[in-house]
Amino acid sequence: MIEVEKNSARPKCSIVIRAFNEEEHIGRLLEGIMAQSMKSWEIILVDSGSTDATRAIASRYPTRIVDISPDEFTFGRSLNLGIEHACGEIIVIISAHCYPVYPDWLELMAAPFSDPCVGVTYGKQRGGESNHYSELQFFQRYFPNNSQPKQGQPYTHNANAAIRRSLWEQHPYDESLTGLEDIAWSSWVSEEGYEISYVAEAEIIHAHDETFAQVYNRYRREAVALKQILPQSHFTLRNFLSMWARKSAADLSQAYKDKKLFSEWADILLFRFLQYLGTWRGYRYSGKVDSQLHKQFYYPPHILSEKVSTARAVEPIEYESTSGKEKHPYD
Repeated sequence: MIEVEKNSARPKCSIVIRAFNEEEHIGRLLEGIMAQSMKSWEIILVDSGSTDATRAIASRYPTRIVDISPDEFTFGRSLNLGIEHACGEIIVIISAHCYPVYPDWLELMAAPFSDPCVGVTYGKQRGGESNHYSELQFFQRYFPNNSQPKQGQPYTHNANAAIRRSLWEQHPYDESLTGLEDIAWSSWVSEEGYEISYVAEAEIIHAHDETFAQVYNRYRREAVALKQILPQSHFTLRNFLSMWARKSAADLSQAYKDKKLFSEWADILLFRFLQYLGTWRGYRYSGKVDSQLHKQFYYPPHILSEKVSTARAVEPIEYESTSGKEKHPYD
């Protein structure tokens, strides 16, 4: 295993990962971090109640695990909690179901901060085999192949981003938002006069294996958040139908060029329909944005009530290790 630089009391980068039941992907991400050419870093995993092997896998690596309860979880609060435990001046944020493509990913994410005017960087994203075809088209459009050192507009994406900690100390992430906390924060950075740098070479694979219900849920919560950020914005039924028709047509045309129309046409139409239905429904939401709503958006139905056990204050018995061949006396 590659050794992490330990001769510095303060790492250059703190890598903050938010996770909930990510056993399928978290190992690959941590292996990718271990393979980075930059060695001055620390890893902080903010776990929000995982019931699978996420924590066990993470514990095999030099990772500090920080807990946030499902009742307290919001996207912004989990990030703020992770950054509070971080030591680096550069905070690198990556989703637990992503992993870097190249060993210089971390170097490239950190490099733009040599310019004191840069407040945020973010890198290219590409999908895996499990992603919906239309999401792959989203990645192609919003994460181009050419870098933009000073992109001139506040779009960023916290699946693969880095921020200057000193700016976060002035303005933490908005903990009330149901999503898009990255764009809200980078908008503030831009208003403060700092630059946003897009680094195409800092590429990651963003693996999604979403059900159609999860697709709808994701775009609905993002629309609720966008309405929080821009209260005067609108998304009408006409917008919904127009966007569904136009984006579906564009995807179908691209699928035809890729010789994937026969296999992807139904997925395209349903994905785009649920994307804009979720957006429309999110804009129409008029209820309270509280912890219950955040849990509804982030956690699959019943997963917490069925699988999370109550913590015990009593310490377990520490047995001596054995070869594993002995049987239990009651077997």
